[in-house]
Amino acid sequence: MSDRVVEMEIDAIDGLARAGRVHTPRGSFGTPVFMPVGTRGSVRTLSSIDLEDLGVEIMLGNTYHLMLRPGADVIDELGDLHGFLAWDGHVLTDSGGFQIFSLEPKLSDEGAIFRSTYDGSTHHLTPESAVDIQRTLGADIQMVLDVCPALPATEAVVRAAVDRTAAWAERGRAAFLAGRDGGHTDAQRSQAQFGIVQGGVDLQLRAESTGRTLEVGFDGYGIGGLSVGEPRDEMLPALEVVTAALPADQPRYLMGVGDPIGFVEGIARGVDLFDCVMPTRAARHGTIFTDAGRLNLRNAGHARASGPLDEACTCTVCGRWSRAYLRHLLRVQEPTAGRLLTIHNVHWCLNLMRRARSAIGAGQFEVLRREVVEAWS
Repeated sequence: MSDRVVEMEIDAIDGLARAGRVHTPRGSFGTPVFMPVGTRGSVRTLSSIDLEDLGVEIMLGNTYHLMLRPGADVIDELGDLHGFLAWDGHVLTDSGGFQIFSLEPKLSDEGAIFRSTYDGSTHHLTPESAVDIQRTLGADIQMVLDVCPALPATEAVVRAAVDRTAAWAERGRAAFLAGRDGGHTDAQRSQAQFGIVQGGVDLQLRAESTGRTLEVGFDGYGIGGLSVGEPRDEMLPALEVVTAALPADQPRYLMGVGDPIGFVEGIARGVDLFDCVMPTRAARHGTIFTDAGRLNLRNAGHARASGPLDEACTCTVCGRWSRAYLRHLLRVQEPTAGRLLTIHNVHWCLNLMRRARSAIGAGQFEVLRREVVEAWS
């Protein structure tokens, strides 16, 4: 390890795609990687044991929801997120920036004023308090507070988001560095902080936001504000502008992208980390990820299907239960259905990442990219 809290080790490069490991004080995890989202301290329907059995190395927690219930102080008293979740793997926490996108709080240069989705109480989140809350939660990687505008948006809206995100990045980084050596636990002092690039699909604003974020300097970089309503042919050029400018020796995180084509197109442009609720939410509604593309388990054609969800899949669900049985559980709203289908979709996403790492090592990533795009288009 160097003086950096996070060290990026690159094992193989194929074009712009890269495979390696991210090293932290907790350990390391392979990249490219998919991070399942545990919004309220759990990946919906799954336990920490399930995540371990699936081989998950890093998951995401939601700062906004966890600070409201049960509260960061409660989690801190019970051994931070790792102790609270009984989870020894890595945890990355978002900053609350996505809730600025989804809940539309009252914004000012100072921060965001939210009304709780639980009890209507008011909460003021600032770049500094976002740092403090995430430090108390004890995540391995915390994200700086940003402004993520929905797309399409006017140039003025995107410009305002870029400027406010840059100003908040400076304040958030200053607060993080000031508190790193304060009266905290070893786990809190060993945290990393990632900055976030905004700019919508405006290539000039993307380049500007990237430069301003790099000027502040972080342990890694998130690419936000994409997959928020724009078509893919506008998203990818904006992504390319950012990844081309980010340091090769630091992690790159494409935030909120979790569809298979998004995975491979992001990897093809040098992305290392992904997160999204899509694979788990889709599973609970009967949409199954397979090598042949999307499968709708609710279709009547699966009512007597004796085969697995995916013939090529090695997950425990495909190895044991038929489509017919799983469809039955789904139709009668048996909670077991959500758990089993989520296990399959998470396994499929993790396996795609393993296949990507292998393909990059063999210089064959473009073959895998084309296969996935063809199956899922």
